[in-house]
Amino acid sequence: MAIPVTLPVARTTPKGAKSLRTGNPWLYRTELAAPPDVTGPGAVVLVVDSQGNPIGQALYARRSPLALRLLTRKPPREQPVNDLFFRRRLEAALARRASLSGRDGLRLVHGESDQLPGLFVDRYGKGLTLQTLSEGMDARKESLAKMLVELTGATHVVCRDDASGRDFEGLPRESRFLHGEGTSRFTYHEGDNRFEVDLLGDMKTGAFLDQVDNHLRAGELARGEALDLFSYHGGFALALARNSESVLAVEQDEKAAARIGENARANNRTNVSVENANAFDVLKRFDSQSRRFDTIVLDPPGLAKRREGLETALRAYHELNLRALRCLKPDGLLVTCSCSGKLDRAGFEEMLLGAAADAKRPIQILERRGAGLDHPVLGGLAETEYLKALYVRAL
Repeated sequence: MAIPVTLPVARTTPKGAKSLRTGNPWLYRTELAAPPDVTGPGAVVLVVDSQGNPIGQALYARRSPLALRLLTRKPPREQPVNDLFFRRRLEAALARRASLSGRDGLRLVHGESDQLPGLFVDRYGKGLTLQTLSEGMDARKESLAKMLVELTGATHVVCRDDASGRDFEGLPRESRFLHGEGTSRFTYHEGDNRFEVDLLGDMKTGAFLDQVDNHLRAGELARGEALDLFSYHGGFALALARNSESVLAVEQDEKAAARIGENARANNRTNVSVENANAFDVLKRFDSQSRRFDTIVLDPPGLAKRREGLETALRAYHELNLRALRCLKPDGLLVTCSCSGKLDRAGFEEMLLGAAADAKRPIQILERRGAGLDHPVLGGLAETEYLKALYVRAL
Protein backbone atom coordinates (compact mmCIF):
# COMPACT_ATOMS: atom_id res chain seq x y z
CA MET A 1 0.00 0.00 0.00
CA ALA A 2 1.83 3.12 -1.22
CA ILE A 3 1.70 6.18 1.03
CA PRO A 4 1.84 9.68 -0.51
CA VAL A 5 4.51 12.08 0.71
CA THR A 6 1.77 14.53 1.75
CA LEU A 7 -0.16 12.86 4.55
CA PRO A 8 -3.39 13.75 6.33
CA VAL A 9 -2.60 15.57 9.56
CA ALA A 10 -3.72 14.58 13.07
CA ARG A 11 -3.29 17.34 15.67
CA THR A 12 -2.90 16.32 19.32
CA THR A 13 -3.62 18.12 22.56
CA PRO A 14 -0.59 19.26 24.61
CA LYS A 15 -1.17 16.31 26.96
CA GLY A 16 -1.31 13.88 24.05
CA ALA A 17 1.87 15.28 22.52
CA LYS A 18 3.72 14.91 25.82
CA SER A 19 2.58 11.30 26.17
CA LEU A 20 3.76 10.38 22.67
CA ARG A 21 7.10 12.11 23.13
CA THR A 22 7.80 10.32 26.41
CA GLY A 23 7.49 6.83 24.94
CA ASN A 24 3.81 5.88 24.82
CA PRO A 25 2.94 4.89 21.22
CA TRP A 26 -0.83 5.18 21.79
CA LEU A 27 -3.06 8.23 21.59
CA TYR A 28 -6.71 8.01 22.62
CA ARG A 29 -9.38 10.03 20.85
CA THR A 30 -9.84 12.23 23.90
CA GLU A 31 -6.28 13.50 23.33
CA LEU A 32 -6.86 14.27 19.66
CA ALA A 33 -7.48 18.01 19.16
CA ALA A 34 -8.21 17.76 15.42
CA PRO A 35 -8.74 14.41 13.62
CA PRO A 36 -7.23 13.85 10.18
CA ASP A 37 -9.34 14.14 7.05
CA VAL A 38 -9.47 10.49 5.97
CA THR A 39 -12.27 8.25 4.70
CA GLY A 40 -10.74 4.84 4.00
CA PRO A 41 -9.42 2.23 6.48
CA GLY A 42 -5.82 1.90 7.57
CA ALA A 43 -4.63 5.43 6.83
CA VAL A 44 -1.15 6.57 7.81
CA VAL A 45 -1.22 10.14 9.12
CA LEU A 46 1.26 12.78 10.13
CA VAL A 47 0.97 13.53 13.86
CA VAL A 48 1.68 17.08 15.02
CA ASP A 49 1.36 18.91 18.32
CA SER A 50 -0.85 21.93 19.01
CA GLN A 51 1.83 24.21 17.52
CA GLY A 52 2.11 22.17 14.35
CA ASN A 53 5.48 20.61 15.25
CA PRO A 54 5.82 17.06 13.90
CA ILE A 55 5.80 14.09 16.28
CA GLY A 56 5.82 11.20 13.81
CA GLN A 57 3.64 9.01 11.63
CA ALA A 58 0.85 6.82 12.94
CA LEU A 59 -1.92 4.43 11.95
CA TYR A 60 -5.29 6.13 12.33
CA ALA A 61 -8.44 4.30 13.41
CA ARG A 62 -11.71 5.88 12.37
CA ARG A 63 -13.96 4.32 15.05
CA SER A 64 -11.75 3.04 17.86
CA PRO A 65 -11.34 5.00 21.11
CA LEU A 66 -7.62 4.36 20.48
CA ALA A 67 -7.26 6.77 17.57
CA LEU A 68 -3.52 6.72 16.84
CA ARG A 69 -0.82 4.07 17.03
CA LEU A 70 2.60 5.52 16.38
CA LEU A 71 4.68 3.77 13.70
CA THR A 72 7.76 5.97 13.46
CA ARG A 73 9.02 9.27 14.80
CA LYS A 74 10.62 10.10 11.47
CA PRO A 75 8.90 12.35 8.87
CA PRO A 76 7.61 10.91 5.55
CA ARG A 77 10.53 12.27 3.54
CA GLU A 78 13.00 10.33 5.74
CA GLN A 79 10.98 7.16 6.20
CA PRO A 80 7.97 6.65 3.94
CA VAL A 81 5.51 4.12 5.34
CA ASN A 82 4.99 1.74 2.43
CA ASP A 83 5.26 -1.99 1.75
CA LEU A 84 9.04 -1.86 2.10
CA PHE A 85 8.65 -0.20 5.51
CA PHE A 86 6.48 -3.07 6.79
CA ARG A 87 8.71 -5.74 5.25
CA ARG A 88 11.75 -4.29 7.01
CA ARG A 89 9.88 -4.18 10.31
CA LEU A 90 8.96 -7.87 9.86
CA GLU A 91 12.57 -8.73 9.02
CA ALA A 92 13.74 -6.93 12.17
CA ALA A 93 11.22 -8.80 14.35
CA LEU A 94 12.40 -12.14 12.95
CA ALA A 95 16.06 -11.19 13.44
CA ARG A 96 15.42 -10.38 17.11
CA ARG A 97 14.36 -13.98 17.60
CA ALA A 98 17.48 -15.49 16.06
CA SER A 99 18.54 -16.89 19.44
CA LEU A 100 15.25 -18.86 19.49
CA SER A 101 15.77 -20.37 16.03
CA GLY A 102 15.79 -23.86 17.52
CA ARG A 103 12.12 -23.52 18.48
CA ASP A 104 9.32 -24.40 16.10
CA GLY A 105 6.66 -22.82 18.32
CA LEU A 106 7.11 -19.13 19.15
CA ARG A 107 5.76 -15.62 18.64
CA LEU A 108 7.37 -13.95 15.62
CA VAL A 109 5.75 -10.51 15.93
CA HIS A 110 4.55 -9.01 19.20
CA GLY A 111 2.62 -5.90 18.23
CA GLU A 112 3.78 -2.59 19.65
CA SER A 113 6.87 -4.20 21.18
CA ASP A 114 8.11 -4.93 17.63
CA GLN A 115 6.99 -1.51 16.33
CA LEU A 116 4.16 -3.16 14.39
CA PRO A 117 1.20 -1.92 16.44
CA GLY A 118 -1.76 -4.25 16.53
CA LEU A 119 -0.04 -7.10 14.65
CA PHE A 120 0.65 -10.47 16.29
CA VAL A 121 2.13 -13.48 14.51
CA ASP A 122 2.72 -16.95 16.01
CA ARG A 123 4.57 -19.87 14.44
CA TYR A 124 3.60 -23.52 14.85
CA GLY A 125 5.93 -25.53 12.66
CA LYS A 126 5.06 -24.69 9.06
CA GLY A 127 1.86 -22.90 10.06
CA LEU A 128 1.50 -19.26 11.07
CA THR A 129 -1.36 -17.49 12.78
CA LEU A 130 -1.82 -13.78 12.13
CA GLN A 131 -3.94 -11.59 14.38
CA THR A 132 -4.67 -7.90 13.82
CA LEU A 133 -6.05 -5.73 16.61
CA SER A 134 -5.81 -2.38 14.84
CA GLU A 135 -7.64 -1.02 11.80
CA GLY A 136 -4.33 -0.17 10.13
CA MET A 137 -2.96 -3.71 10.33
CA ASP A 138 -6.35 -5.22 9.49
CA ALA A 139 -6.33 -3.32 6.18
CA ARG A 140 -2.88 -4.75 5.37
CA LYS A 141 -3.18 -8.35 6.54
CA GLU A 142 -3.29 -9.88 3.05
CA SER A 143 -0.02 -8.21 2.04
CA LEU A 144 1.55 -8.93 5.44
CA ALA A 145 0.68 -12.62 5.09
CA LYS A 146 2.38 -12.72 1.69
CA MET A 147 5.53 -11.12 3.13
CA LEU A 148 5.57 -13.57 6.04
CA VAL A 149 5.36 -16.56 3.71
CA GLU A 150 8.33 -15.21 1.74
CA LEU A 151 10.35 -14.50 4.89
CA THR A 152 9.60 -17.68 6.86
CA GLY A 153 8.84 -20.38 4.29
CA ALA A 154 5.52 -21.13 6.00
CA THR A 155 3.07 -23.24 4.02
CA HIS A 156 -0.06 -21.85 5.70
CA VAL A 157 -1.12 -18.56 7.26
CA VAL A 158 -4.33 -18.50 9.29
CA CYS A 159 -6.14 -15.28 10.16
CA ARG A 160 -7.34 -15.47 13.78
CA ASP A 161 -9.21 -12.20 13.92
CA ASP A 162 -11.95 -13.55 16.15
CA ALA A 163 -10.84 -12.09 19.50
CA SER A 164 -12.92 -9.70 21.60
CA GLY A 165 -10.29 -7.00 21.15
CA ARG A 166 -11.65 -6.52 17.63
CA ASP A 167 -14.92 -5.24 19.13
CA PHE A 168 -13.04 -2.42 20.87
CA GLU A 169 -11.63 -1.38 17.48
CA GLY A 170 -14.99 -1.62 15.72
CA LEU A 171 -13.67 -4.42 13.50
CA PRO A 172 -15.59 -7.56 12.42
CA ARG A 173 -14.51 -10.97 13.72
CA GLU A 174 -13.30 -13.65 11.33
CA SER A 175 -11.14 -16.79 11.05
CA ARG A 176 -9.87 -18.01 7.68
CA PHE A 177 -6.85 -18.95 5.63
CA LEU A 178 -4.79 -16.07 4.28
CA HIS A 179 -2.41 -18.49 2.56
CA GLY A 180 -2.60 -22.22 1.92
CA GLU A 181 -5.56 -24.57 2.19
CA GLY A 182 -6.56 -27.94 3.59
CA THR A 183 -5.43 -28.84 7.10
CA SER A 184 -5.22 -26.32 9.89
CA ARG A 185 -3.62 -28.83 12.32
CA PHE A 186 0.09 -28.44 12.96
CA THR A 187 2.65 -29.69 15.46
CA TYR A 188 5.26 -27.87 17.50
CA HIS A 189 7.53 -28.66 20.45
CA GLU A 190 8.07 -27.36 23.96
CA GLY A 191 11.39 -28.84 24.99
CA ASP A 192 11.10 -32.53 24.15
CA ASN A 193 7.28 -32.55 24.32
CA ARG A 194 5.37 -32.53 21.04
CA PHE A 195 1.99 -30.77 20.80
CA GLU A 196 -0.70 -30.66 18.15
CA VAL A 197 -2.83 -27.54 17.54
CA ASP A 198 -5.73 -26.63 15.29
CA LEU A 199 -4.96 -23.10 14.14
CA LEU A 200 -8.56 -22.44 13.09
CA GLY A 201 -10.37 -24.27 15.86
CA ASP A 202 -8.38 -23.91 19.09
CA MET A 203 -8.36 -21.00 21.51
CA LYS A 204 -6.40 -17.79 20.89
CA THR A 205 -3.93 -18.46 18.07
CA GLY A 206 -3.76 -22.19 18.82
CA ALA A 207 -1.75 -22.34 22.05
CA PHE A 208 -0.37 -20.14 24.81
CA LEU A 209 3.17 -19.61 23.56
CA ASP A 210 3.83 -16.86 26.10
CA GLN A 211 3.96 -19.59 28.77
CA VAL A 212 6.45 -21.95 27.09
CA ASP A 213 9.43 -20.88 29.20
CA ASN A 214 7.32 -21.08 32.35
CA HIS A 215 6.16 -24.59 31.39
CA LEU A 216 9.77 -25.72 31.05
CA ARG A 217 10.91 -24.04 34.28
CA ALA A 218 8.06 -25.57 36.27
CA GLY A 219 9.05 -28.97 34.86
CA GLU A 220 12.57 -28.49 36.18
CA LEU A 221 11.37 -27.68 39.71
CA ALA A 222 8.45 -30.13 39.99
CA ARG A 223 8.49 -33.27 42.09
CA GLY A 224 6.19 -35.81 43.72
CA GLU A 225 2.46 -35.62 43.09
CA ALA A 226 1.55 -32.68 40.85
CA LEU A 227 -1.71 -30.90 40.07
CA ASP A 228 -2.12 -28.69 36.98
CA LEU A 229 -5.26 -26.55 37.00
CA PHE A 230 -6.68 -24.81 33.91
CA SER A 231 -4.45 -27.14 31.91
CA TYR A 232 -5.76 -26.35 28.38
CA HIS A 233 -3.65 -28.68 26.15
CA GLY A 234 -1.33 -29.79 28.95
CA GLY A 235 1.63 -27.44 28.50
CA PHE A 236 2.40 -27.38 32.21
CA ALA A 237 1.18 -30.93 32.82
CA LEU A 238 3.50 -32.59 30.31
CA ALA A 239 6.45 -30.52 31.51
CA LEU A 240 5.70 -31.48 35.14
CA ALA A 241 5.56 -35.14 34.14
CA ARG A 242 9.31 -35.34 33.55
CA ASN A 243 10.24 -35.09 37.25
CA SER A 244 6.93 -35.86 38.99
CA GLU A 245 5.63 -39.22 40.12
CA SER A 246 2.14 -38.36 38.85
CA VAL A 247 0.33 -35.40 37.32
CA LEU A 248 -3.39 -34.68 37.41
CA ALA A 249 -4.40 -32.18 34.70
CA VAL A 250 -7.74 -30.42 35.25
CA GLU A 251 -9.48 -28.71 32.31
CA GLN A 252 -13.11 -27.62 32.04
CA ASP A 253 -13.32 -27.45 28.24
CA GLU A 254 -14.14 -30.95 27.01
CA LYS A 255 -12.33 -30.59 23.71
CA ALA A 256 -9.18 -29.23 25.35
CA ALA A 257 -9.27 -31.96 28.01
CA ALA A 258 -9.36 -34.60 25.28
CA ARG A 259 -6.34 -32.96 23.63
CA ILE A 260 -4.35 -33.25 26.88
CA GLY A 261 -4.88 -37.01 26.75
CA GLU A 262 -3.84 -37.14 23.10
CA ASN A 263 -0.71 -35.10 23.77
CA ALA A 264 0.20 -37.20 26.81
CA ARG A 265 -0.10 -40.43 24.83
CA ALA A 266 1.85 -39.02 21.88
CA ASN A 267 4.70 -38.19 24.26
CA ASN A 268 4.43 -41.40 26.29
CA ARG A 269 3.69 -39.44 29.46
CA THR A 270 1.96 -42.36 31.15
CA ASN A 271 1.98 -40.64 34.56
CA VAL A 272 -0.43 -37.92 33.35
CA SER A 273 -4.15 -38.31 34.03
CA VAL A 274 -6.91 -35.89 33.01
CA GLU A 275 -10.06 -34.68 34.77
CA ASN A 276 -12.63 -32.74 32.74
CA ALA A 277 -13.91 -30.44 35.50
CA ASN A 278 -14.09 -26.91 36.90
CA ALA A 279 -10.81 -25.97 38.63
CA PHE A 280 -12.54 -24.03 41.44
CA ASP A 281 -14.72 -27.05 42.24
CA VAL A 282 -11.77 -29.45 42.14
CA LEU A 283 -9.72 -27.32 44.55
CA LYS A 284 -12.66 -27.05 46.96
CA ARG A 285 -13.08 -30.82 46.87
CA PHE A 286 -9.40 -31.55 47.45
CA ASP A 287 -9.29 -28.98 50.27
CA SER A 288 -12.29 -30.55 52.02
CA GLN A 289 -10.76 -34.03 51.53
CA SER A 290 -7.38 -32.88 52.88
CA ARG A 291 -5.74 -34.14 49.71
CA ARG A 292 -2.23 -32.77 49.38
CA PHE A 293 0.21 -32.31 46.49
CA ASP A 294 3.93 -31.58 46.17
CA THR A 295 3.46 -29.29 43.14
CA ILE A 296 0.47 -27.20 42.07
CA VAL A 297 0.13 -24.97 39.01
CA LEU A 298 -2.56 -22.28 38.68
CA ASP A 299 -2.81 -20.80 35.18
CA PRO A 300 -6.34 -19.39 34.86
CA PRO A 301 -7.59 -17.42 31.87
CA GLY A 302 -7.68 -13.62 32.11
CA LEU A 303 -10.06 -12.90 34.98
CA ALA A 304 -9.89 -9.09 34.67
CA LYS A 305 -10.35 -7.97 31.07
CA ARG A 306 -11.65 -4.54 32.09
CA ARG A 307 -10.69 -2.23 34.95
CA GLU A 308 -14.23 -2.37 36.37
CA GLY A 309 -13.92 -6.15 36.80
CA LEU A 310 -10.67 -6.04 38.77
CA GLU A 311 -12.19 -6.31 42.25
CA THR A 312 -14.17 -9.42 41.30
CA ALA A 313 -11.10 -10.92 39.63
CA LEU A 314 -8.98 -10.36 42.74
CA ARG A 315 -11.51 -12.27 44.84
CA ALA A 316 -11.32 -15.16 42.38
CA TYR A 317 -7.51 -15.15 42.38
CA HIS A 318 -7.52 -15.05 46.18
CA GLU A 319 -9.89 -18.03 46.37
CA LEU A 320 -7.77 -20.09 43.97
CA ASN A 321 -4.47 -19.33 45.65
CA LEU A 322 -5.82 -19.75 49.18
CA ARG A 323 -7.12 -23.24 48.43
CA ALA A 324 -4.03 -24.20 46.43
CA LEU A 325 -1.80 -23.26 49.35
CA ARG A 326 -3.97 -25.34 51.68
CA CYS A 327 -3.56 -28.29 49.32
CA LEU A 328 0.26 -28.12 49.25
CA LYS A 329 2.45 -30.40 51.33
CA PRO A 330 5.18 -28.79 53.46
CA ASP A 331 7.87 -27.35 51.18
CA GLY A 332 5.51 -27.79 48.24
CA LEU A 333 5.84 -25.72 45.06
CA LEU A 334 3.10 -23.39 43.83
CA VAL A 335 3.37 -21.86 40.36
CA THR A 336 0.68 -19.20 40.16
CA CYS A 337 0.00 -17.09 37.07
CA SER A 338 -2.12 -14.20 35.88
CA CYS A 339 -2.54 -12.99 32.30
CA SER A 340 -4.94 -10.21 33.33
CA GLY A 341 -3.50 -7.00 31.91
CA LYS A 342 -5.51 -4.87 34.34
CA LEU A 343 -3.80 -6.52 37.32
CA ASP A 344 -0.21 -5.33 37.71
CA ARG A 345 2.67 -7.22 39.31
CA ALA A 346 2.41 -5.42 42.62
CA GLY A 347 -1.32 -6.14 42.88
CA PHE A 348 -0.85 -9.79 41.97
CA GLU A 349 1.85 -10.29 44.58
CA GLU A 350 -0.19 -8.46 47.21
CA MET A 351 -3.10 -10.80 46.48
CA LEU A 352 -0.84 -13.85 46.91
CA LEU A 353 0.54 -12.60 50.23
CA GLY A 354 -3.01 -12.07 51.45
CA ALA A 355 -3.99 -15.59 50.42
CA ALA A 356 -0.92 -17.01 52.16
CA ALA A 357 -1.76 -15.14 55.36
CA ASP A 358 -5.35 -16.43 55.28
CA ALA A 359 -4.07 -19.97 54.61
CA LYS A 360 -1.62 -19.56 57.51
CA ARG A 361 1.19 -20.74 55.25
CA PRO A 362 4.48 -18.81 55.25
CA ILE A 363 5.87 -18.68 51.72
CA GLN A 364 9.19 -18.16 50.00
CA ILE A 365 9.06 -16.37 46.64
CA LEU A 366 11.57 -18.29 44.55
CA GLU A 367 11.17 -16.56 41.18
CA ARG A 368 9.21 -13.73 39.61
CA ARG A 369 8.71 -14.43 35.90
CA GLY A 370 6.75 -13.22 32.91
CA ALA A 371 6.43 -14.10 29.25
CA GLY A 372 9.35 -15.45 27.22
CA LEU A 373 11.88 -13.59 25.10
CA ASP A 374 9.60 -13.84 22.07
CA HIS A 375 7.01 -11.71 23.93
CA PRO A 376 9.08 -8.61 24.83
CA VAL A 377 7.72 -5.77 26.95
CA LEU A 378 7.79 -2.30 25.41
CA GLY A 379 9.12 0.33 27.81
CA GLY A 380 6.52 3.03 28.32
CA LEU A 381 3.54 0.79 27.51
CA ALA A 382 2.52 -1.09 30.64
CA GLU A 383 -0.13 -3.05 28.71
CA THR A 384 2.60 -5.16 27.07
CA GLU A 385 3.59 -6.61 30.48
CA TYR A 386 0.43 -8.59 31.06
CA LEU A 387 1.73 -12.03 32.11
CA LYS A 388 2.87 -12.61 35.68
CA ALA A 389 4.15 -15.90 37.12
CA LEU A 390 5.26 -16.43 40.72
CA TYR A 391 7.13 -19.57 41.79
CA VAL A 392 6.51 -20.04 45.49
CA ARG A 393 7.51 -22.55 48.17
CA ALA A 394 4.93 -23.02 50.93
CA LEU A 395 6.57 -23.76 54.28
